[in-house]
Amino acid sequence: MIRWWVYAFELAELFVSSVVHLLFGIYIFSTAVAGELSRALNEWSFKPNESIQVKRNDPAGTNVDGLPPIVLVHGIFGFGDGRCGSLSYFAGAEKKDERVLVPDLGSLTSVYDRARELFYYLKGGQVDYGEEHSKAYGHSQFGRIYEQGHYPEWDEDHPIHFVGHSTGAQVVRVMQQMLADKAFKGYENTSENWVLSLTSISGAFNGATRLYVDGLLPEDGKTMKAICLLQLLRLAFIIGCWLDIPWLNAFYNLGFEHFNMSWKKVGLCGLVDYLSGNAGPFATGDWVLPDLTIQGSIRINCHLKTFPNTYYFSYATKCTRKMLGFTVPSGILGIHPLLFMRVLQVSQRRHPPDVSPPYKGYRDEDWEDNDGAINTIASTHPRFPIEHPSHLVVNDDQCQPLQPGIWYYKIVEADHMSFILNRERARVQFDQIYDSIFERCRKHFFRKITQALPNQAPE
Repeated sequence: MIRWWVYAFELAELFVSSVVHLLFGIYIFSTAVAGELSRALNEWSFKPNESIQVKRNDPAGTNVDGLPPIVLVHGIFGFGDGRCGSLSYFAGAEKKDERVLVPDLGSLTSVYDRARELFYYLKGGQVDYGEEHSKAYGHSQFGRIYEQGHYPEWDEDHPIHFVGHSTGAQVVRVMQQMLADKAFKGYENTSENWVLSLTSISGAFNGATRLYVDGLLPEDGKTMKAICLLQLLRLAFIIGCWLDIPWLNAFYNLGFEHFNMSWKKVGLCGLVDYLSGNAGPFATGDWVLPDLTIQGSIRINCHLKTFPNTYYFSYATKCTRKMLGFTVPSGILGIHPLLFMRVLQVSQRRHPPDVSPPYKGYRDEDWEDNDGAINTIASTHPRFPIEHPSHLVVNDDQCQPLQPGIWYYKIVEADHMSFILNRERARVQFDQIYDSIFERCRKHFFRKITQALPNQAPE
């Protein structure tokens, strides 16, 4: 009898979660469409005088004032410039500085694939996912073509500042390691020094236990439960990619074009294979969520370094507090409706006693604090399998001047969506965070270059 009550509760929770996610998706879509219609109406109502010459910024993002661009990298389900109409993933933060780029990467593609896409977005050319990787995961080696890179002069003498939200921060770390390993064919001069700084907001460095709540099995961090929220999302994503609706792809795209999932290429039999789990990214594991489990993050972190000439800063978010010895949500009104239930579930989650822990020394209590999507312990700095050099920041003035090669991190009372999509939710805190980031990039993050005297080689 108790087992049936448990099943009933799980189905009820699944229904509520599905409805909440569906309503939020409809809200975002309708907001983006309304914004685009409003913009079009304004352009039609107030046509500019064609005789007036309007000065436009260089679309390639060339460095007019000698300042390196700041690249904002979105997280899971995110989007960049050119998607979702006039809606901004970073809630307009990109307008705070003149040298900002917001790339549009695959919203659900793996961290590896997104790192490759980010490189070619900046340098230009056709995205090359690598022959070995493409064969292993069953997709095309080549993807989107960038006729002109958004910062083609990018190199060690013209490094870039990166700001990553959620998964975006880990994407930048993987790309920086690729630069160090010279992993881009045709670019033998790349190095880790192409990245001047990396600032993380709610970064997904060490995994997220929420994914086990959503349906990934803790045994391997890859397989899904038979009935769970992620299974419903998987079915919806597969059907959406198979239908391949042009106007919808132009408006918002999951990023799986290199898997060739369109009905035009695979037909009805291909759809059956995808739905049955015999083919596609969800079958091979080459999508983002397995990379965000504790096991997946450890697999990635094994190959990533913190480099001595790059500045690192991290804002770790949490919206939990202690009450009578229990970790609970810090409030009701201040937490996004999409995240409130997950904040409670993640804070109360316990690793199954019959399943091996994801790493030696794992403790449930270390993973209780969270922001509704990422555990706080996972977003401060890289910790597992090896902890990287770090320094807790309480007051920004106490850590000046910043030293490269060290993860400075600050704990912020906020949920995972406080600093994206809607700036009104975080209010003053939104401006404080992004103003600090841009000021730090412009005033404190710089690389000293030794000037060579005449007839003397630089050091």
